[in-house]
Parts: sequence; structure tokens; C-alpha cells
Amino acid sequence: MIAGKVWKFGDDINTDLMLPGPLLFGTEEEQKRAVFSANRPGWVDQVRAGDIIIGGLNFGMGSSRPAARSLRNLGIAALLAESINGLFFRNAVNFGLLALECPGVHATFQEGQTAEVSLADFTVRNRDTGALLKAQPVPAMLLELMTQGGLHPHLERKGLIEPRSAGD
Repeated sequence: MIAGKVWKFGDDINTDLMLPGPLLFGTEEEQKRAVFSANRPGWVDQVRAGDIIIGGLNFGMGSSRPAARSLRNLGIAALLAESINGLFFRNAVNFGLLALECPGVHATFQEGQTAEVSLADFTVRNRDTGALLKAQPVPAMLLELMTQGGLHPHLERKGLIEPRSAGD
């Protein structure tokens, strides 16, 4: 069970808002500090590890930049959205960010409420109201990648690539 405070975002949230273009070649720490700085200044100072993002339709639209990595680096426990852009979803898998499509999730939560996510049966519950939703199931291999750090750590564990050194 994953449970966390909800932060709500609307439809068509662009990857540019999560990873602004001028920081594409910045450090991961610089990129993390810039998440949503254009539309929610100061948000990175309010969000805590274990929090959950609720999105509307087409979350993560835009480029294929690794914005999901910045959300993971902030400690976001899960992204729940009405729909997730395909490129963003693939990056969420690659970078180890749990991302689930869950019809009705945007209307079911208010910011500040607590969401509970069960990966055993792909249910999402609003702890404050008791409302229960069903998220779209994710294939086991993709779920494993999202919950265990992403593709690179997976390949390291399998011995298929060399572990990254501390400076990488």
C-alpha cells in the first residue's frame, strides 16, 4: 500500500513545466529544484517524499525529455492521472516513477487529501472520503521497473550493464 498527500494538476501538463528547457543539461539537483517553477513557484519546497500527484487528461504531454526522473528525484510516490501521455509513461517506467491511469481520479480528490494506492488490485482510495476507484492494471514487468528504480538499476541487477560510479 502506498499512501500520500495529494497535489492536483489539470489537463495537458507539459513536460516543459517539469523540466524547463534551459535546464536540460543541468544537474539532476538543478532539474529537481525547477519542477513546476513556472506554474507553481515554491512547490518543490512544499512537496514531501511520499506525496502523490493527481493529474487530469494527457499528463506529461510534450517532448520526451526525462521529466519523470525529476518527479522521482523529488520523492513523488505515484502519479495518478485520467490519462498519461505515452512518451511520459515510457519515461516513468524507465526512471522508476509509478504512473497509473485511473478514470475518475481527478474529480475524486481535492488537493491535500490522502490517496492510498494498492498495487495488489490496482485500487485507489481517497482516505478522507472513502471513495474507491480502479486504476488501469500495468503489466508485471513494467510495474517492477517502476517500483524498483527503473530500467538502469534493473539492468545493473541482472548484470547486463556495469553499475554507475558515484559521480555518474
